Amino acid sequence: MRVDFYHLTRDPAEKLVPMLASKSLDVGKRILLLASDERSCVALGNALWSDEPASFLAHDFSGSERQADQPILISDQCEPFNGATYIILSDGMWRDEALDFERAFFLFSAEQIDHARSVWRQLMANDVVTPRYWKQDGGRWVEGP
Repeated sequence: MRVDFYHLTRDPAEKLVPMLASKSLDVGKRILLLASDERSCVALGNALWSDEPASFLAHDFSGSERQADQPILISDQCEPFNGATYIILSDGMWRDEALDFERAFFLFSAEQIDHARSVWRQLMANDVVTPRYWKQDGGRWVEGP
C-alpha cells in the first residue's frame, strides 16, 4: 500500500486536490475525499467544479442519494460508500482507516508538520506501507528525499 505525503508549502489543498483526483480517475480509480468540516467539503467541491473550466470532475457529498455512483465522494468520514480504492486526506489529519485503501494521499501544511512526521515514522515501521514525500518546487511537485 502506498501513502503519498504532500507538504503544502505554497498552495492550499483546494489547488492540489483536482490534480490528484484527475490523475486517479485517469487510471480508473474511485476516490474518497476527506475533509474535517462542512466548509472544507464545500470548498473542495467548488475546486473540483471550477479548477479546469474545460473539465468538470464529477463528484458528490456523502449522504446523497447517489453517493454509490460517484467517482469522487467528499466526506468527513472514512466510509467509501462509492467503492473508492483511493483516499485523499485533505485536512492534514491522518486516519488509520486510510490503510484499508489501495493508495492514500496525505496533504498537510507547515503547521501540521510535527503530526506528519509522527505519521511518517509510524508508517515507515509498517512493512506493507510505502510512504513517499512530495514537496512544492515553484509551480510543480517533486519527490523529496
